[in-house]
Amino acid sequence: MLYGRERERAAVDALLDGARGGRSGVLLLRGEPGIGKTAVLEYAVAAAGDGFRVIRATGVEYEAELPFAGLSLLLASGLDHLDALPGPQRRSLEGAFGLGEATGGADRLLAGLATLGLLAELASEQPLLCVVDDVQWLDRSSLDALLIAARRLQAEGVALLLAARDTGAGADAGAGAGIGGTGIGGAGIGGAGDPALPVTAAGPLAGLPELRLTGLAEPDAVRLLDDRTGTALTGPARRRLLAEAAGNPLALVELPSTEADLASGGLALTSRLRIAFHGQVTGLPPATQTLLLVAAAEENGELDVVLAAAAALGAGADALEPAERAGLVTVGTDRRFAFRHPLLRAAVLQRAPLQQRLAAHRALGEALEEGDRRTWHLALAATAPDAGLADALERTAVRAEARGAHGGAAAAYERAAGLTPDRDGATRRLVLAAEAATEEGKLELAESLADRAGARTDSVFAHALLDQVRAVAQFWRGAYPAAYRLLLDAAATDIEPAHAARMLLQAFHAAWYVGEEPVATVLDRLAALPLGADEPLAPLARHLPAAVLPALGRPADPLPEVRATVAEARRAGAESPVDLVQLCGATLVLGRDHETLELAAELTAEARAKGTVGVLPTLQFFLAEAELFHGRHRDAEVTAAEGLALARDTGQAQWTSQLASLLACLAALSGADERCAELAAAALVPGSAAPAAGEPWAHWALALLDLGRGRAAAAADRLHALTTGPYRHHVGATRAVPDLVEAVVRLGGPERAAEPYERFARWAAAAGTPWAEALRLRCQALLGPDEFAESAYRAALDLHEGAHRPFEHARTALLYGEWLRRERRRTDARPHLGAALETFERLGAEPWADRARTELTATGTAAPAPAAAGGALTGLTPQELQIARLAARGLTNRDIAAQLFLSPRTVGHHLYKAYPKLGIASRTELAALFAA
Repeated sequence: MLYGRERERAAVDALLDGARGGRSGVLLLRGEPGIGKTAVLEYAVAAAGDGFRVIRATGVEYEAELPFAGLSLLLASGLDHLDALPGPQRRSLEGAFGLGEATGGADRLLAGLATLGLLAELASEQPLLCVVDDVQWLDRSSLDALLIAARRLQAEGVALLLAARDTGAGADAGAGAGIGGTGIGGAGIGGAGDPALPVTAAGPLAGLPELRLTGLAEPDAVRLLDDRTGTALTGPARRRLLAEAAGNPLALVELPSTEADLASGGLALTSRLRIAFHGQVTGLPPATQTLLLVAAAEENGELDVVLAAAAALGAGADALEPAERAGLVTVGTDRRFAFRHPLLRAAVLQRAPLQQRLAAHRALGEALEEGDRRTWHLALAATAPDAGLADALERTAVRAEARGAHGGAAAAYERAAGLTPDRDGATRRLVLAAEAATEEGKLELAESLADRAGARTDSVFAHALLDQVRAVAQFWRGAYPAAYRLLLDAAATDIEPAHAARMLLQAFHAAWYVGEEPVATVLDRLAALPLGADEPLAPLARHLPAAVLPALGRPADPLPEVRATVAEARRAGAESPVDLVQLCGATLVLGRDHETLELAAELTAEARAKGTVGVLPTLQFFLAEAELFHGRHRDAEVTAAEGLALARDTGQAQWTSQLASLLACLAALSGADERCAELAAAALVPGSAAPAAGEPWAHWALALLDLGRGRAAAAADRLHALTTGPYRHHVGATRAVPDLVEAVVRLGGPERAAEPYERFARWAAAAGTPWAEALRLRCQALLGPDEFAESAYRAALDLHEGAHRPFEHARTALLYGEWLRRERRRTDARPHLGAALETFERLGAEPWADRARTELTATGTAAPAPAAAGGALTGLTPQELQIARLAARGLTNRDIAAQLFLSPRTVGHHLYKAYPKLGIASRTELAALFAA
């Protein structure tokens, strides 16, 4: 029974009503221990009634971390629906739950999307209520998967209700899986592989719809206390208990009810509740206390396992009855133990002497079959080195890494190190633990493990690996110079070239933020490495210096076609899109945008097919960049919007910043002033202690907005800082130089662009592409001398022909038309201004269309009224457009859902919204519309 809680009941009722109507929703209940979160969950289950399918799980505080343990309990009743999931998603959950093989490098993000798919399947026949209590104690792999699903629920009919105890700030603010990704197409580095959700100061649950529970109002607290105690507690004792409980329902029910026992001694309420539970357990028979200790130490609540282990300690099944009679535990129809409250379980463990806890773990390990749970319980019971147990625990760690559960692997490696008899073996396992902790984003733990390992060995290789761990931690804290120096020094030690190459590639990522000289230093070292032809990194190690050094004005080997490098890398064993993603960024640096366009599209399709979800935001950033540079603004918006949603849902802060800033740029070009400002602001909020990865693009976006709106002074200031500052070698900063030239010339101060233009001219010469030379000629025409302006404009327009960059072509035509009009050659100006206007309108570049229209009117020709850009399709959101395109190609809702990592019902929901906007009613009409 709930006392009061009208607000909470209304929120739960609304969540359930939404699910009944086919809408999905998420609600997180937060509050201190005993405040009533579990009671609200029970209300939800009762209110759902027979009209809902209900699944539930409870997080358990445990000394070990067993990957996906909580999720497997939650979804156990729905595993018969696994066959309905797309192949990669099905295999991901099968590997996570031990139902199939888990291969190394598994994409943990895919497990979250698979969780979404399975929840949608479970809701296909009736609404689904998914209840998870004590979310803060879920193993990290389960929590990540559940949160990914939670953030992508839309129209499945799923009500997800979570409860979490207030436990303070989270762990480190690590933002991903090391410096493994590439951000050379923009400002960002890292996070392209399989990052965990970052734990911020607000915890990994931040951002979910939240309802915080507080103490009961006094009338409700009085009713609860009276119903609980009747007339047994009166007078001062009753008033004192009401005051000290402060509306906490568990305190009102569980605290001692006599005046003598109410003295708190200054203890916190949670501690007093534990003491109260201690007292309840102490009065039970010794055999019952033993059985409760075993049940508290067993993480899954499996009755058969608990009874077998307790029997080994002398407590038979009949010892359960006193605990049930006292209401301390219940056994459900699924034959699982449940303590009346998590604090009771914690109290049972806390009050037991160490030797009894060790005995309970040992008995549980012996009662379990071979597997990771057995290994962990035996490891927790061990008090002396044990080589065989250490080996078994290392195998547990390897399996955890294969599932993408790096946090569980770190814990297993660390415990295995403590059980390893020989010093070198223990040190090796500490190094592995540090590396796994880094992958999980647990930076302080990783550094602590690195320090412990480093103090035990003189191995040059081991110290190089540990410096690599420290460098990753420094990188994610924004200490790029420190990370760069650590990696550069580590790579210079006497280690194998293949290991040095990996360190130098990470050093390159750190150097990208530091400046041009460090970038060149790293690439010179990388190019000089003697890598064998069969080393998968060798093609990249040759391609990267050839692509980047010329852009910095440095000599380098000729840049091969990216296709040749990809083929060579695949022959050497690079099979995953993760292995090749860096090439997409490298090709952008020297203006090989068409190569990025083709390769990023190919790798994106491959990542979808293979389920390599973690790399998709990275690939989509590069693909959207290439689409933008080719003037395919709507395509770039669709690509970047999907990438941004996926990056946000999966907690990839770096790519959230990058993609938001790119979308800000697109908003600036279309004249969406407020949206541009909002996206730029979002991009400039870093996801960790490091500066925001999207900073250069965000500043370029705001400058383009100013330039398009005629605010040349503001644009010039932003662009000058961007093109002369520490990020001047970044792709966005390089491409922004022509904008700087235009802005400063309008202000009459061309000298401000002199140095950036000289660098841009060198870059254009190194790029050797017609479109880059066209932009250089446009800059030259603007900068003067005036007598050469026309020839430069005409030469630029000739080079634009066939370059398939309509936006830049139109901007050159606009500037030439403006120059002709100022020269009083109005007739000559009109065709150029008209062509520019037509292109800008077709692209939806409203500020630039306004400029062209104004200039055309100034020539004495009536400019046409503004035309609707892009037709009916412009009314669709990016996600609606993406779904409509795939549906027009004949894909079913299930096919589209598999490709876009949505549920089929969500796909149908978006099509239902898109049809009226397009003025159609069927897929046949949709196909005809796109064909037209």
